[in-house]
Amino acid sequence: MIIARVVGTAVSTVKDKRLASMKLLVVAQADVNGKTIGTPLIAADLVGAGEGELVLIASGSTARLAAGSSGAPVDAAIVGILNSLSQEGRASYAAC
Repeated sequence: MIIARVVGTAVSTVKDKRLASMKLLVVAQADVNGKTIGTPLIAADLVGAGEGELVLIASGSTARLAAGSSGAPVDAAIVGILNSLSQEGRASYAAC
C-alpha cells in the first residue's frame, strides 16, 4: 500500500458506467511525516476520505478488487484513513 494525502477532488460527468457511483479524489504520495512527495493521481474513494487527510492507497488489481469489481477501470483506490504513523518507535504523523 501507498501513503498519500488527499489534495483535491475530481468530478467527471461522462465516465465508464462502472465508475458511476464512485467518489473520485486527487491524491499525492506522501512520506511518513505526511509531506507530499509524488505526482498527483486520481483514486476511487472507498472510505469517505476528505481533503487534507492522509490515506492508504491500494493500486493495480488490488484496487479493482477493493472497488468491488475486477473489471472496474480503477488503478488506485483509497482503502483507509490514517490516524497516526510511527517509525522506529517515534511518532512521525498524528491526525489533528
